[in-house]
Amino acid sequence: MKQIISFFLSIFLYTFVHAGTSSANVVNAKIKPTPSKSKGMVAAANPLASRAGVEILEAGGSAIDAAIAIQAMLGLVEPQSSGLGGGAFMVVYDPKTAKVWSYNGREKAPGAASPDMFLDPQTKQPIPYRNGIASGVSTGVPGVITMLQKAHQDYGLLDWGVQFEPAIKTAENGFKVSPRMANITARMGGFALNKDKNAKDYFFLDDGNKTIPVGFLRDNPQYANTLRALQKNPRALLEGPIAQEILRVTHRPPFPGSLTLDDMKNYQAKKTEALCSTYRSNIICGAQPPSSGPVAVQSILGVLENFDMKKLGMTSEGWHIFSEASFLAYADRDKYIGDPDFITVDADSLIDKEYLRSRADLIRNDIAMKNVTAGNPNALVRGKDSTPDNPSTSHFTVVDKDGLVVSMTTTVEAAFGSQRMAAGFILNNQLTDFSFQPRDSDGLLVANAVGPNKRPRSSMAPVIVFNPEGEFLFTSGSPGGSSIIAYTAKTIVGILDWGLSPQDAIELPNVIARNGRVAVEAKGLKDEISGEIDRGSPAEEFGLPESLIKGLESRGHKVRRSKGEFSGIHIIYRDEDGTLIGGADPRREGVALGLD
Repeated sequence: MKQIISFFLSIFLYTFVHAGTSSANVVNAKIKPTPSKSKGMVAAANPLASRAGVEILEAGGSAIDAAIAIQAMLGLVEPQSSGLGGGAFMVVYDPKTAKVWSYNGREKAPGAASPDMFLDPQTKQPIPYRNGIASGVSTGVPGVITMLQKAHQDYGLLDWGVQFEPAIKTAENGFKVSPRMANITARMGGFALNKDKNAKDYFFLDDGNKTIPVGFLRDNPQYANTLRALQKNPRALLEGPIAQEILRVTHRPPFPGSLTLDDMKNYQAKKTEALCSTYRSNIICGAQPPSSGPVAVQSILGVLENFDMKKLGMTSEGWHIFSEASFLAYADRDKYIGDPDFITVDADSLIDKEYLRSRADLIRNDIAMKNVTAGNPNALVRGKDSTPDNPSTSHFTVVDKDGLVVSMTTTVEAAFGSQRMAAGFILNNQLTDFSFQPRDSDGLLVANAVGPNKRPRSSMAPVIVFNPEGEFLFTSGSPGGSSIIAYTAKTIVGILDWGLSPQDAIELPNVIARNGRVAVEAKGLKDEISGEIDRGSPAEEFGLPESLIKGLESRGHKVRRSKGEFSGIHIIYRDEDGTLIGGADPRREGVALGLD
C-alpha cells in the first residue's frame, strides 16, 4: 500500500511541478530578499572602467546606472573585447522583489541572412573563418546599449545620459593605452585592422606601420560624440547618422553585409526570468538561451552533484570528474542550444536532475570516457554542430547600496570584432558565432544555423549564486569564447565545494574539456621561439602542476598543455556579515573596487 501511495504521490508532484510552470520558476520562488549592508562594489576588466562604475554609484546611481558607465568606458579602453557595437547578456537580482531577471542584448542577423551565407558559392563549403571575421557579412545589429536602456527603465536611479560622462571625459582627454590593449593591437594589426581606414588611423601611429604602444595617450573625439548622441537618444546607433555610418562600413567589400535600416530600427532587447537550478542546496541563476553558457554551467554542476567533490578536492581525480562532466555538458549545448525564437530549446530538460544523474552514471573514476556524445532528454532531432570558436569578450559585476546585483558579459566576438570601425567604435563580428554549415553530413539542421533575424548562440555565462536560504551569495562570469563555461564552473566548484575565497577560486587553474580533448593551463611551459621558460605567462603562476596533468593522462585523457587560457573572471561575494568581497582575474587587467 505504501508503494502505491508513493507512486501516485510522485505522479501528482510531477504533474504539479510541470503543469504550466518550468523548473526555473519553481527554483526562482525560493530566492529571498537580501538586505544590503554595504555601500556597493564594482569588479571590471580595466581600472578606468571600475572607477567609472564607482563614480556613478557615488553619485547615487544604481547597479544598472553603473553598468552603463562601465560598458561605455570598456568600449573605449578595451575595444578589443567589447563595446557599443556589440552585444551582451546580463543577469539582475532585484532584492526588493526577490526576482532574478535575464536581459538579452544579443545581436541579430539581418532579415536578408540565409543559411548558406558563410558558404563558398562555388564549392558550397564554409569560407575560411578568418575571412568571415574580417567582413561586413559578420556584423549583426548591435544590442548592448538597447539592452542597458531596457534595464535602466526598470532600475535606473539617475536620468539617462549621466552615466556616459566618465567615458566622454576620458575620450576627450585621452587615456594611456594598457599593456593588454597594446599587445593585442600589435598582434592583430596586420590581420585586418590596417585594411580599414578608420581602424588604421586610430590603432596605428602616424607612420601607418607601427601600432600604438603601451602608454600611448589615445583620445577618441568621435567616440565622445557618439556617446553624446546616445545621451540624447538611446537608440542613436540604430537610427539616424550613426546607423547610416554603420551600414556604410558593413556594406563595404570584401564580403559586404546586408544590414538595413529596417533591421536596425526593428531591434529590441528582451527580458525574461533567469534560468535557475540548484547545486547542493545553493541556487544558480543565469541568462537564458541563446546564451548556452548558464545551461552548460548548470549541466556541469548537475552532474558533479552526484560526486563528493569536496572529498575529492583539487586532485587529479577531482579534475578528472570535472573534465568528464564538462565533456557531457559541452556535447549537449553544442547540439541543442540556439535561438529559442526560431527553434525549440528545452533548457529545463538539459538541467533536469534525473537526466543529469543518468549522464553522471557514464563517468568512471579511473578512466576517461571515449567518444562522448550528446544525450537526448527531450527527443529533439538536431544536426552535429560546426560553430567556430574565438575567445574574446569582457565580464563585469556590480552590487549597489540597495543590494541590486548585476552580472554582465559583453562582447564584440573576436578580438576587435570585424576589424572595422564606425563613429569611433569597433563593429561586432557576432554572426560568425553561427554554425558555418547549416546542416550536418546526414542532412540534419543544426540548431545554431544562420537564419534571418536570428540571434547566434553564445557561450557567455553571467551567473548569480544564492545560498541555501535563498540569499544572494556571489556573482561570477568570464570572457573566453566557449571556455567561458569551464572558467565559470570552476569558480562555483572552488567556492562551494572546495571552500576557496573568491580570489583563490579565480586563480584556480583553467581546465577545459570539450570535443575529446582537455586543454589545461600548465605551469613551466617553454617559449616556442627561445626555448626558455615563459616567466611572464599567467600559466606560469596559476597553471595546473605537471603531477596532476599526468594524473589526467593516466586516465586516458588527451591533454593539451596551454599558456593561453586568459580568463577574465570577476566575482563579488557577500560574506555572512554582509561585507562584500571582490575578486578580479590577474590574467587580465581588472580590479575590484568597493565604496568607502
